[in-house]
Amino acid sequence: MATIDTIRDRLIDKLLTISNKEYLNALNELVEKSVSGDKLVQLTDAQIEMLKLSDKDIESGNLISHEDLNKNDLKWLNEL
Repeated sequence: MATIDTIRDRLIDKLLTISNKEYLNALNELVEKSVSGDKLVQLTDAQIEMLKLSDKDIESGNLISHEDLNKNDLKWLNEL
């Protein structure tokens, strides 16, 4: 059986591929209604490290626009 962190990571990976705004809004409403505001989410060491790496990328200007990212993804998919 998958751990909570594994399930969460899989969901995040899948969410990142969704571009349908209405679908994402519906998912967002569902999540907002089910999340308790009193609970703190405990991040794993890997998640904290990824956030630190993201901060470093932002500070160094190592960024790509969403549009360029989508173009790169399409190019990569077409090469498969």
